[in-house]
Amino acid sequence: MHNLTPREIVEELDRFIVGQQEAKKAVAIALRNRYRRKKLSPELQEEIYPKNIIMIGATGVGKTEIARRLARMVKAPFIKVEASKFTEVGYVGRDVDSMIRDLVETSIRMVKQEKLEEVADKGRQLADDRIIDYLMPLPRKKSRNTRNPLEFLLGQGGEDQESDADQEARGRAIEEKREILRQKLARMELEDEMIEIEVEERNTSFMEIISGSGVEEMGINIQDMFGNLVPKTKKKRKLTVEEARKILSHEEAQRLIDLDEVYRESIKRVEEDGIIFLDEIDKIAGKESSYGPDVSRGGVQRDILPIVEGSTVVTKYGPVKTDHVLFIAAGAFHISKPSDLIPELQGRFPIRVELEALTRGDLKRILVEPYNSLIKQYSALLGTENVRTTFTEEAIEELARIAYEVNASTENIGARRLHTVMEKVLEELMFNAADMQGQEIVIDAEYVGQRLNQIVADEDLSRYIL
Repeated sequence: MHNLTPREIVEELDRFIVGQQEAKKAVAIALRNRYRRKKLSPELQEEIYPKNIIMIGATGVGKTEIARRLARMVKAPFIKVEASKFTEVGYVGRDVDSMIRDLVETSIRMVKQEKLEEVADKGRQLADDRIIDYLMPLPRKKSRNTRNPLEFLLGQGGEDQESDADQEARGRAIEEKREILRQKLARMELEDEMIEIEVEERNTSFMEIISGSGVEEMGINIQDMFGNLVPKTKKKRKLTVEEARKILSHEEAQRLIDLDEVYRESIKRVEEDGIIFLDEIDKIAGKESSYGPDVSRGGVQRDILPIVEGSTVVTKYGPVKTDHVLFIAAGAFHISKPSDLIPELQGRFPIRVELEALTRGDLKRILVEPYNSLIKQYSALLGTENVRTTFTEEAIEELARIAYEVNASTENIGARRLHTVMEKVLEELMFNAADMQGQEIVIDAEYVGQRLNQIVADEDLSRYIL
């Protein structure tokens, strides 16, 4: 997926997002440029920086979804953060460096999952070995050196030769039984058998609670410093073989992966492929106010600037360079405008794309066209109750019309209005579906109108309900 052409990237995004072709083209070019950069010489690679993007558009038009789908397409580390939750250094709140630390954590989860999948088969084999040990443990051999001195003094030493032979015979018999068990495990014949196993118990320590936010923000891992002083406790649990295999396979797979390699790979991915979606950037634009919650927004811009320009952020896993992280900023810019950002920050977002407001036709397409369309989602949910739901063309037209009109007469929240409308239309059906198994329900324009027309007609009521 990393070498998709811009046209193929747009086609893939079209499966999930309706319209917004200009924005799709911009992110497709940015993604393709990363692929092109990696084919250059190392010296030239360092000189080519990503062209960050600002998306301008009202809420619910697809800004976040475009960035999220883009990252998922190429399995790139991705996080979405709100610029408004950061504060200038010196104020109480999160500092901007935390977005890089969050991105590293996301990357570690991705890489660790990939490594666990690579060793899954080996982990399962080791888990099966442990299950056999629990079901049929091997006998412990007693050597002369570890023989009880009292037995020797009482003249029982001569019996050891016989006991050794007996032990060997018993050991061979147990080995044969263990092999039979191994074959049964392979044939899944023991899945419902109950066994008692020991599992590692992970308790949240006091150090983890402290290091969760405070000192951890400085990149110091208190858990690593002091957590190993307390030995891991184990507890016994009675489980079926099937459940025990899942737990033991995970434990064994965890032991097989090299965490240092995971951290190195994760940091490399962040530096080369990381994407940060910086939402609500318009909330930190505009003129400085001397009081109120916005007192530090100019300072937030100045703090964000070095991260976007390219700097090194210290994390507990190592230093991370942000030179080649792709930043996609977004905002409605109803009150402020992109030119209200400080000039230095504007210069770091050279590509600006305006997303179009959704038309009535767009809302109709959103209901049915995307791979995960709302109509498919609600039909599938009701299908779990064995209730078959069919939406007529007229009903879909009516849903789109009502959503568009409510957006026009109240706050425009874009495609999210469709969720509100769909929930209100299907509220009664979703409530009673468990008692309607085997029925087929046809949702037509009349069905939609009965549940929404009165609310839409009463403008004051629609403001509260829709």
